[in-house]
Parts: sequence; structure tokens; C-alpha cells
Amino acid sequence: MWKENITHISEFTLLGFPTSPWLQVLLFLLFLITYLLFVLLENLVIILTVWVTGSLHKPMYYFLGTMSFLETWYMSVTVPKMLAGFLLCPNTISFLGCMTQLYFFISLACTECVLLAAMAYDCYVAVCWPLRYPVMVTTGFCVQLTTSSWVSGFTISTAKVYFISQVTSCGNNILNHFFCDVSPILKLACMDFSMAEMVDFVLAIVILVFLLSATALSYAFIVSTTLHIPSATGQRKAFCTCASHLSVVVIFYTAVIFIYVRPRAITSFNYNKLISVIYAVFTPMLNPIIYCLRNKKVKDAIKKTTAGGRSLFLRDFLC
Repeated sequence: MWKENITHISEFTLLGFPTSPWLQVLLFLLFLITYLLFVLLENLVIILTVWVTGSLHKPMYYFLGTMSFLETWYMSVTVPKMLAGFLLCPNTISFLGCMTQLYFFISLACTECVLLAAMAYDCYVAVCWPLRYPVMVTTGFCVQLTTSSWVSGFTISTAKVYFISQVTSCGNNILNHFFCDVSPILKLACMDFSMAEMVDFVLAIVILVFLLSATALSYAFIVSTTLHIPSATGQRKAFCTCASHLSVVVIFYTAVIFIYVRPRAITSFNYNKLISVIYAVFTPMLNPIIYCLRNKKVKDAIKKTTAGGRSLFLRDFLC
């Protein structure tokens, strides 16, 4: 009998954050301002600063500019549809649109994991092999690492999204989320989706085991080298070199591990959505601020870049 109820869903309804109308408008304005000022403007300023400032044409800042570019697209995949959900009822998305959103979201998340590992290696060489840094981390090598991060991220997500798109539903098309994510889609399945779940879980573990392990190993060597530096000034300088990146890694992986280590039917979806807001909205928003606050060179370059009619506003707001 259950086979008769199997349907091919043409569109999903995103439940989002159901609250009172006035609170919906307030949340819309809050996230819209966050998106425009803390994401688009912030990252655009950093990208332009790295681009036009000759002293920042180095591997570390090349990675920073690439990360800002990635974060802009990362949030642009989910935030516009989330904003629409505050004003539209119902907030629908086609099946193709849902799978497309899921594909780009997973691709960019995987790309960020690889890029964070590459940046950890950059920090490792800068602290542990400072004299060999110009030889070991060249511009060409940075381009190769960045290209590999994008290619691997978009390749891995292809397999994940393919198997998830094969999941069939029994008529329920309501996603208890503000964007198309793995767990709420799998929760609608009424047939055996063990293959989709296994592929998603295995690929997530591969990413976490290899990339997180590589990142952790890099910082283990960094800590060991820092502790052997005789002067306190040298230790502080070595720590400051990597402190901002380490902060981003901790925030990003903490949220990702909580969500994706158990992708099936996570029961507390309301709590899960709040965690999703952290890694899908607030973490990308905080990353440029963290890098800006921890790096004097970037702060000084931003002040020079934004000199002019709006310089006072941008200096106070961004740094």
C-alpha cells in the first residue's frame, strides 16, 4: 500500500522560522543588513584591498582574498532564499532549485574545508620553516592549492547530491529548514535511503578525517615549534601569525561536525536550524572580522583603500 503513496516531488516548502508577523519583518531586516554590510561589503573591501595593495601580494593574503570570495558565494547560496521566507508564505522552491542550492552549498562548504587545510599548511611553513617559506610557498603553488580546493569541493558534492536526489518521498514536501540541506531532505524519505545516507556519511568522514587531521597536524607542529622559541616576543609573534586562522577553523568545524556527523533524521530540527544559522550565516560573517582584527597589515591596508568620502565609516565599521 505504501508504494502507491510514493510521489516524485516537484517542489518543496521551506518552513523557515515560523514566528509572529512583526518578528518575521524584524528578522528580515536583521539578516538583510547582516548580508549586505557584513558579508557583501566586508568581503568586497577585503578582496579589493588585497588586489590593489602591493604589500599584500603574498601567499597568506592571496588565501585571505580567496576565502573572502568563497564566503561571499557561500552565503549568497542560502541567505536570499532565507530572506524570502520571512516575507513569503508559503516559501517554495522547485525540486531542481533545491538540488541546485544543495549542490552549491555542499560544494562551497567542501571547498572551504580544503582551503582551510591549505591555509593551515601556509601557517605551518611560515612558523616552522620561515627561511624556506619563499621557496616552499610560491604564488604558483598557492594557485595550485586554491584550484585543487575548488575542483575537489565541487567534485565531492556531485556524488553526494546525486544519491540524495534519488530519494523518494510519500507526498510530504515540507522541509523544516530555511534552505535545502541534507538531513531535512532525508527525513522526508519513505523508501530505503541507506545508500544516500552512507555516501553522505562516508564522504563527510573522509573530508573530516583527512582535512581536519591535516589541519590539526599542522597546528601540532606549529605549537611545538612555538614552545621552543626562546623569547616571549618570538612566541607571541608566531602565535599571532596563525591565531585568526585557528579561530576560524575551530568555529567552522565545531558547527559542521555537530550537523553532519549524523545526517539522518535529527529529531530536534528547531535546535538544528539555530546551529545551521551559525555555520551558514554567522561564521562566514565573522571570518573577515576575525582576520581584520588580528592582522595589522590588513587593517592598515583597508584604511588606505577606503580613504576618501566613506573612509571614516568603513574604518570604524569594519575594523
